[in-house]
Amino acid sequence: MIKNVLLTDNELTAYLNDNYDCADKTRALLAQQKDTWLLLQNGYSGLDNVKIRTFEFDDYKIKVQFNPGRIVSSSAKVDAKSINERKCFLCYKHLPSGQKSILYPNDYLILCNPFPIFNEHFTLPNVKHVSQNIETSFYQFLMFAKDLGRYYTIFYNGPGCGASAPDHLHFQAGNKYFMPIDTDYDQVKISQGTLIKETGKLKIYFVDKYPARFFSFESSDIEILQKTFRIFLKAFSELSTPGEEPMMNLISSYEENRWRVIVFPRGKHRPSYYFAKGDENILLSPASVDMGGVLITPLEKDFCRITKDNIIDIFQQIMLTNEHLEYIKKSLIENT
Repeated sequence: MIKNVLLTDNELTAYLNDNYDCADKTRALLAQQKDTWLLLQNGYSGLDNVKIRTFEFDDYKIKVQFNPGRIVSSSAKVDAKSINERKCFLCYKHLPSGQKSILYPNDYLILCNPFPIFNEHFTLPNVKHVSQNIETSFYQFLMFAKDLGRYYTIFYNGPGCGASAPDHLHFQAGNKYFMPIDTDYDQVKISQGTLIKETGKLKIYFVDKYPARFFSFESSDIEILQKTFRIFLKAFSELSTPGEEPMMNLISSYEENRWRVIVFPRGKHRPSYYFAKGDENILLSPASVDMGGVLITPLEKDFCRITKDNIIDIFQQIMLTNEHLEYIKKSLIENT
C-alpha cells in the first residue's frame, strides 16, 4: 500500500518551522531521510568527493562534475528489452527499504534522490506506472515549479534524453542557481539569443549561440504558457518520429510570480564519444542538468581530459538541426 512509503506531518514536525509550505516540507523530507536512510546518507557522503572544473565562455560558463555516484544513471540501458526485464525503481511498491516520500496533489510523490548531483536533489514520480509524457503533464510540471520554486528548479528528461526510467512519468528538482543556466540566463538570452515574440503576458526567446540551443518562454499566466508549449510541441512533432514524443529536456523556475521555461529540442540521445573505443571514449549521457551547464562525468579519466572543444562538439552532435529549429521558431512567431 502507498501509505507504507508516506511520511506523516507528525513524522516531519521535528524538521519544520511554523507556517511551512510545500517547499519547506520537501526540504524537511530530505533532512528526515538523511537521518534514517543509509543509502541516502552514503549518496550524500559521496558528494564530498565530487570535483568541479569550470570552462569560461563569452557571457556564460560550463561546469564539468566528476561524480562517480552517477555511474548507474549515465550508463543506464534504456532499450525496451532492458526496461521490461527490470523492476521499476520509481514505483512506490518497489522502493528500497528506508525510502519514504510525501504525497503531492494530483497523484505525485516527492522522493529524495539517493544518487544526488545537487546538494538537495529530488525525484518527483507519478504514483501510477505511466510513461514519460510531457504533453499530458506539462501543467503539473509548471505547478511543481511554482510550489517548490522558493528553493528549487524543476527539470524534465524526455524518453531517450537522459531519463533512466522513461517508462515511469517523473520530474526532478534541485537547488536553484546550481546550474549555470540559472545564474547566466538573463545575460545569455540577450547576448547569445533573440527575443522572437512578445505579447502582453508572454516573452519567447530563441538562443542559438549557446552550446545547447534552446527556446525559452516567460509568463505569469499558466494558460498562456500551456498554449505556447502546445504550439511548440505541435511544430516539433511534425519533425519527429510519428507516435513518439519529440526529444527534449525542460528546465523551469518560478520567481516574482513568473515562470521561466527553457526547452532544449534534441535530435540525438547520446554523442559519438559515448560509444567510441579506447582513448576517444567519454562516458557522458547528456540530460537536463548537462544542458543547464553542468556536465556529469562518472569516470575521473573523462573529467580530467575533457576539453572546451569536446564540450562544444558534444552539444552540436545531440542538438536539433538549424533547419528544424528555424521551422519551430517560425511556428512560434506566427501562432502565439
